[in-house]
Amino acid sequence: MKIHKVGHRIIFYAIVVIIFLLVIVNLIFPVQTYYHYTFYFLSLLLSLLIICFFRVPNRTVVYDDNKILSAADGEVVVIEHVKENEYFKDKRIQVSVFMSIYDIHINWYPISGIIKYVKYHKGKHLIASNPKASMLNEMTTVVVEDKKGHKILFRQIAGFVARRIVFYSKRDIKVVQGSECGFIKFGSRVDILLPLDAEVLVKLNQKVVGQKTVIAKFK
Repeated sequence: MKIHKVGHRIIFYAIVVIIFLLVIVNLIFPVQTYYHYTFYFLSLLLSLLIICFFRVPNRTVVYDDNKILSAADGEVVVIEHVKENEYFKDKRIQVSVFMSIYDIHINWYPISGIIKYVKYHKGKHLIASNPKASMLNEMTTVVVEDKKGHKILFRQIAGFVARRIVFYSKRDIKVVQGSECGFIKFGSRVDILLPLDAEVLVKLNQKVVGQKTVIAKFK
């Protein structure tokens, strides 16, 4: 299993802390008991969970200029018409994908094209499934325009647990559909803002897979 580069330092420090605690417990309580074995098991479980947070999937992207791919693994929690006030300043279809702590935390570009807008916003850390998270939480906003002039806006939104957004987008660079655009540590949410004439192909509560699941099609 490949581990994402943003997790190397966190995994290292986490394992050092866990080993330190194991040593301390055994120095204070040298006689092995049921509680020791339980602690060992929980320590191993925590170590594996932290490692899994930063796993990198091995997937093949099927490129299609007419399709918008999911930017994240997770569950569709919002499909609605909204007023987008940051960039387009008009109505859009919002599709939101909630990433639990068990999902892959990498984010990917939903379409190929040129990045027209990038902005990082400081904010709160409400639970990412909360509809207000799209307005109040720490986030990044990215707009990509494809060769046909279609523009997609998507946001990486930090949640209650996620306190660190990593993003690689820079204005005017060319990006490829399904390539990595960033990482949200320990789960969160991604909003995708679509044109009103886009055909949404997912449903509420549907599980989606980044780079694979087709969120919508351009008309």
